[in-house]
Amino acid sequence: MSHYIQFLGKSRFINGIQRKSIRQMLESIAENHGYIIQNICYIFMSDEELLEINQSHLQHYDYTDIITFDLSDTEASIDGEIYISVDRIQENAKKFNCSNEDELIRVISHGVLHLMGYKDKSEIDSQKIRDAENKSIEIYHGISQ
Repeated sequence: MSHYIQFLGKSRFINGIQRKSIRQMLESIAENHGYIIQNICYIFMSDEELLEINQSHLQHYDYTDIITFDLSDTEASIDGEIYISVDRIQENAKKFNCSNEDELIRVISHGVLHLMGYKDKSEIDSQKIRDAENKSIEIYHGISQ
């Protein structure tokens, strides 16, 4: 059981039922990988707000859908802050021809997968994290029905 999974910022588009299902999905993902969630804080913001974080903290000068900061100090424990662009979720849903909800779940799971050590810089790593995201979407839909 997680200690704390929080949704802040422009997260009003996530209703209470979705929040419960997302929390259950995240706990399932963590458990399946042998992790315990101590604390995850999801902060939803605009493209411009996330770009500012990308520039100031990572010296990257392009838009992104997510930035993940790992705050954990122990193995197999998840503690982090995950910043997500609401604008990118909506744009990527159109771009990839999927629902806003599926894109939201993909991005939310992407962040927690990073906190568990998944990478996405190489083609092989990108495929591994994409497969895990797709599994997360399946888990979410199984829970939310």
